[in-house]
Amino acid sequence: KSASFFSCNTGLLELSLGKFRNVLLNQTNPVEAVIRNIASNVTVVIFQVHAQQSDVVISFDKNPSVNSSGIGVDKGLVSILRPQQSVCTWYLRSLEASQVLSTAISIPYREKDPIPGGCNLEFDLEVDPNIYLDYTLVDIHIKFAPANLGYSRGANPPSCDSGTGQNSRWRLRYDVYQYFLPENDLSEMVLMSHIRKMSDVQSIRANGIKILTLTTDDKTNVYFSSLPGQGVIYNVIVWDPLWNTSAAYIPVHTYACSFADLVDNCSSLSKLSTKVFFTALAVLGLFTCFFGHRFWKTDLFFMGFIFAGFFFFVFITRVTGLGYDVRLILTAVAGIIGGLFLVASWWRFGSVLLCVFIIGLVLGFLFSSTVFFTPLGDYRVFRDDVVFWVTFSSVALMIPVLFVGCPRILNILASGIVGSYAVILAIACYVYTSLAYITLDLLRRVLNNYFSRAYTNVPFQTNDFIILSVWTMLALSGVTVQLRRERSEVPFPPHPYITWKRERERRSTNVLDPSHHIPPLRERIHNKLLHIKEFFQKEQSAGERTPLLL
Repeated sequence: KSASFFSCNTGLLELSLGKFRNVLLNQTNPVEAVIRNIASNVTVVIFQVHAQQSDVVISFDKNPSVNSSGIGVDKGLVSILRPQQSVCTWYLRSLEASQVLSTAISIPYREKDPIPGGCNLEFDLEVDPNIYLDYTLVDIHIKFAPANLGYSRGANPPSCDSGTGQNSRWRLRYDVYQYFLPENDLSEMVLMSHIRKMSDVQSIRANGIKILTLTTDDKTNVYFSSLPGQGVIYNVIVWDPLWNTSAAYIPVHTYACSFADLVDNCSSLSKLSTKVFFTALAVLGLFTCFFGHRFWKTDLFFMGFIFAGFFFFVFITRVTGLGYDVRLILTAVAGIIGGLFLVASWWRFGSVLLCVFIIGLVLGFLFSSTVFFTPLGDYRVFRDDVVFWVTFSSVALMIPVLFVGCPRILNILASGIVGSYAVILAIACYVYTSLAYITLDLLRRVLNNYFSRAYTNVPFQTNDFIILSVWTMLALSGVTVQLRRERSEVPFPPHPYITWKRERERRSTNVLDPSHHIPPLRERIHNKLLHIKEFFQKEQSAGERTPLLL
């Protein structure tokens, strides 16, 4: 469809079928939108208007009523044409005193095309082609009214509940599409230009991503994972398989955030506590990426921090109602304790295999999360929590099991890959990237009982390819550097506790060892304190002194 840019703050807006027009709306002066010379083979015209964040009112009358108008940022109305009718009129205005930029289009359909929302029983409009959207920080929910079969001008509409055969609306199919706006771009003009790609059937099929197909037996609502700060457009195409005809609902968009909030709005989503936490983790992760195996205790601390911190955050979120910042601070404390505990466990018991197994589990969890981050994770079989968690755990356990015979290689791989991914999580606090959802979607599924119903498709655009390249480069560089540096070294440092005990026994039995004659630590400290005390004492008089004579 061709598009023209037009700003209108006067009272009349002349439209042509299938062409977009930009219009400036305000609260005091309603705009009358008119289409003339409608062809006789057109039976239905769907008129729609879109704004970025300010609600607009669209109605059939100058004085809108509940049953003849709609309010929202993405709204539309269906005009069922009468015989000989060639003109349609609608009225537009905003709910704000200031001017609101919007874009409008009218799309014609013929008698064999299905009518979106033609069997509405839930919403206010008699025929409602709108998609209703609400969101949380976790998921996005869209729902719409069922469609009806098309019919000619002047005829009675087909009954919505007369039967379930092939001659009724029950033969209709609904294809749900998703379209991602450019990342890190919240401008109005970008939305206006891209929403046109999701308004008519041909453009939707050419540009959108088909997520699923619903039958009339399915509920007309779908859930998606929420992507705060990322613009997404949704639409539904209803298809009549008997006539092979289609019609589109009204596209709806969301950024899953608020433009109006002073704190945590669409322009600044990450909290300061999140930035501090993941920036500190990234510094430690970058060090571990290149030096993890050489500095074995630091590597253990890093992996123990992640392992303990993740499970503690899940636990404290599940059982308490504490605020996010408090939970994050407690998670950091728990992570530090977990890291120190893993280091202390190795120092006391010296079980390299146990420590490497835990490190392998961390890598396995990241690998399994990456597998389900792909389109494989949206397969219907994984909607079942039992199937999902059994499969996820099996994939995660596969990593330490496969490398059980070469623990050094497993540790170097884990430190390189996990350490570099910590850097990616820190980048995500400042610049949007879909790679953060590799682990975030796993956390959402653990914390929310109903997240399994959400489709977790995410955009993968230029920004993500750049950050993926950074992750790959860091991981490969870290693993390569460690493998080359450690190839001539012992696989793991000796057990420190056993080494300390042997050294103590050696010193106590070998009298020729100079260290055998070193006083105990307590005695050395006592002698040092005495020496310091004598240094500050005043020199005592030694009696009468006779001067030397030449």
